[in-house]
Amino acid sequence: ICDKEWHYYVINVEFPVVTLYMDGATYEPYLVTNDWPIHPSHIAMQLTVGACWQGGEVTKPRFAQFFHGSLASLTIRPGKMESQKVISCLQACKEGLDINSLESLGQGIKYHFNPSQSVLVMEGDDIGNINRALQKVSYINSRQFPTAGVRRLKVSSKVQCFGEDVCISIPDMDAYVMVLQAMEPQITLHGTDRLWRPAAQFQSARGVTLFPDIKIVSTFAKAEAPGDLKPTAPKSAVLEEMLHNLDFCDILVLGGDLDPRQECLELNHSELHQRHLDATNSTAGYSIYGVGSMSRYEQVLRHIRYRNWRPASLESRRFRIKCSELNGRYTSNEFNLEVSLLHEVRVSDNAHVNHLIVQPPFLQSVHHPEAQTSVQRSSVVPSIATVVVIISVCMLVFVVAMGVHRVRVAHQHFTQETEAAKEVEMDWDDSALTITVNPMEKHEAPGHREDETEEEVEEDISSSSSDSDASDEEEVEGGVGRGRQGQSGARQAQLEWDDSTLPY
Repeated sequence: ICDKEWHYYVINVEFPVVTLYMDGATYEPYLVTNDWPIHPSHIAMQLTVGACWQGGEVTKPRFAQFFHGSLASLTIRPGKMESQKVISCLQACKEGLDINSLESLGQGIKYHFNPSQSVLVMEGDDIGNINRALQKVSYINSRQFPTAGVRRLKVSSKVQCFGEDVCISIPDMDAYVMVLQAMEPQITLHGTDRLWRPAAQFQSARGVTLFPDIKIVSTFAKAEAPGDLKPTAPKSAVLEEMLHNLDFCDILVLGGDLDPRQECLELNHSELHQRHLDATNSTAGYSIYGVGSMSRYEQVLRHIRYRNWRPASLESRRFRIKCSELNGRYTSNEFNLEVSLLHEVRVSDNAHVNHLIVQPPFLQSVHHPEAQTSVQRSSVVPSIATVVVIISVCMLVFVVAMGVHRVRVAHQHFTQETEAAKEVEMDWDDSALTITVNPMEKHEAPGHREDETEEEVEEDISSSSSDSDASDEEEVEGGVGRGRQGQSGARQAQLEWDDSTLPY
């Protein structure tokens, strides 16, 4: 077709059957030259577009009759064939001409669209019906994010004349439709940006899941009507969430490529095939591509794992995710993730620690050097509950100590009072005292014996009074002693021996 217009061609080759599609519709090809069979040759197989192989008409076989023109795109799918439905869908443009209400056109109007709906032909016998039909024509654009710019239109009219010498002509009319800038979406990735995992998890067959809670959200700013506000007042923007498709997400490795001898990124291919996505893996990262919803990409990203067979040498690994829509027209933020090794502290079985006697860790940290305290500061600061428990225990110990001290003081005081009472009870009770006089001393004068007896009694009284305290009890005991001394003197006068009846 040499009409100097753009057309969309699809050729399905299922040898020996070849099917041609032009603008989404099938066409039977017709011969423009003799169909010479291709004889066996020693030329390597080649694929050409826009030329034919001349092997029988010339002395030297060659490619000839080249295509002269422009190609907008070229897609080759070896081993696959597309159906009529898919080809028509690829041809149908997202923007074009349409009719608002087909029922209102009436019976006298005939219309015809080309496959891409870029050309509309309307026929009728009445000018009024044609005018009303033209008013029903509209421009549609079903793209979610249409490209801003001018869409030019051209209206050509032709009048059919019957039996007239001069037929009128109607000049063409040019018009355009302005497509404004669409609301640009803002794609945001968020989730956990720091992970600590033990060495055993890095070495396991499952590895470490990098993005377990990744979330992809797309929002756009929607202008809110000002309402009763003045026209000069700025309109407030409201962020609304929207759902659309992504075409790729890249996981990049920061700080150097992966070492294939000890680390890698893994993803099950079944996760991709179930969601109709593809991926490529390399030491620089992982790339997931294919048109799919944001939820599909979330599910795939949550299954990416990182493995490291030698985690002891791993300080940290940093990764970055960036997603795109419309082949990079709209990109998301750069989400960074850092994965570190979790060091485990092991205590030997022989080390038994008594937590009731051990000093609190925040007191022991004073003995560490400055370089170590800066590292251990996060682990030695006690909690408020620990401080409250320690203060309560100290108060309890203080109260118990004071109680014990008071008990001991009271016990000592009671002991002293008991000993004093015993000393009072141990004073001589000489009410029943009997004095025996040696009869051999009769020749001595009675006065002399009486003096000796009084001296002995006074010595006893002085010895008993010297053991008592120098308090008021001494005066009482002194009085008692003197009373007893008088009694003993009188009693001594009555106990003088009657030796008249002694048989000697």
